[in-house]
Amino acid sequence: MPQTTDQPPDRAPLRGTPSPEHRKEQGRAARTLLPRRSTAAWTPPTDRRDPVAILQAQNASRVASLVPLRMGRMAATPFSFYRGAAAVMAADLGTGPRTDLTVQLCGDAHLANFGGFASPERSLVFDINDFDETHRGPFEWDLQRLVASLEIAGRHRGMSHQERERITLAAARGYRQTLRTFADLGHLDLWHVQLRGDEIVERWNGSVPPGVMDNLRKALRKARTKDRQKARRRLTTLRDDGELRFVSDPPLLVPVRDLFDDAEQARLLGVVTTALAAYGDSLTGARRILLERYRLVDLARRVVGVGSVGTRCWVALLVGRDNDDPLFLQVKEAEPSVLEPYTSASPYPENGRRVVEGQRLLQATSDALLGWNTVHGADERPHDYYFRQLWDWKVSADLETMLPVAMAAYAQMCAWVLARGHARSGDALAISAYLGKGDVADHSFTEFARRYADQNALDHQALLDAIAAGDVEAVLGV
Repeated sequence: MPQTTDQPPDRAPLRGTPSPEHRKEQGRAARTLLPRRSTAAWTPPTDRRDPVAILQAQNASRVASLVPLRMGRMAATPFSFYRGAAAVMAADLGTGPRTDLTVQLCGDAHLANFGGFASPERSLVFDINDFDETHRGPFEWDLQRLVASLEIAGRHRGMSHQERERITLAAARGYRQTLRTFADLGHLDLWHVQLRGDEIVERWNGSVPPGVMDNLRKALRKARTKDRQKARRRLTTLRDDGELRFVSDPPLLVPVRDLFDDAEQARLLGVVTTALAAYGDSLTGARRILLERYRLVDLARRVVGVGSVGTRCWVALLVGRDNDDPLFLQVKEAEPSVLEPYTSASPYPENGRRVVEGQRLLQATSDALLGWNTVHGADERPHDYYFRQLWDWKVSADLETMLPVAMAAYAQMCAWVLARGHARSGDALAISAYLGKGDVADHSFTEFARRYADQNALDHQALLDAIAAGDVEAVLGV
């Protein structure tokens, strides 16, 4: 049963923070562990693990019928490979030198894992939006994953070396400068800082062409229409008896009626009904009361993302007052973080709770119905899940059409919220002292992005070769 406290199981007593000078000295001392220029270094060691073998090891715990779809999506481009290869990069970073400046890491901070969504107060906010790999670790790992993703995306779009360098520098510099600003804030002031949609327009209005900003305004307006009513229209159908049911769109959305016989359907729906009640214990009292006003009517398996394909992911359809009052909950399996083998054990026994607690710490505001539970599946094994609303306003950057100047601004937005999350969960003053006032660290992270993008291209080709040789089964183009 989930614990209702928001504190880790072994929480420390109130202790305040050391003096500013002590914290600055700690940051500067971290340069002896990892000199700032050394963050640029990437040369694969002779005993580097085979990237395809790492992916295959992950596949062993996933839904076997969906694994070829995961491999096919990763094979599409070097950028799609990178999106799914968080475990590969974790192995690379985890076996090298690091600072001791720990934060709550996103764990997979590539540029497609940021976006806009609704706060419980009904404001559109921009923030990190994927936390499957969240874990404590050195701050630089998140920043390295972000800048490398920008370099790889720029190559995917055919941008020049100079354009890509401006983009990755914008991220590294933006992170450093934003963190320095946050280091001067009091803890409570920092806790309430968020990046709302209207602030994005105000903050970056002068740095991009008017046409780009017009497109952003349109996207922010459109995001408010991607809600539960749109999900009802697109994902459900009305039966003759007046009950809503999920439509079938295999392999992306498959209702339980198409997966199991009647007896297994009934068993599974009973398990999920019980799990929903238990998941409610991970919510605050008021939000648990809200959840209890809905009843489960259908369940479907959903395929999401790139790297997550093959993990158990469901969408639950609940109905409240009537069919015009639907609630869609995504119920996604949470496996151990890919970072855990290279850091320390999670303080939480349930990986669903690890995801939820990490998300609540890193985000300025989180889904009102974000929670977790452990469910015993058809294989009679326990599986950890986290729950959230499926669509509650949503906007994502269109990376396929983004101009270089727009991507540089977007890189700054991502760096801004990443720095805010790290400042909330770590020591902004110490990290700021490590990075310094100049651009040494900025250029080092940019150089790392170039080098790791080269490695990622080789790893992508290794996957293509394994598929061609018949060693890896892949379904392409889905």
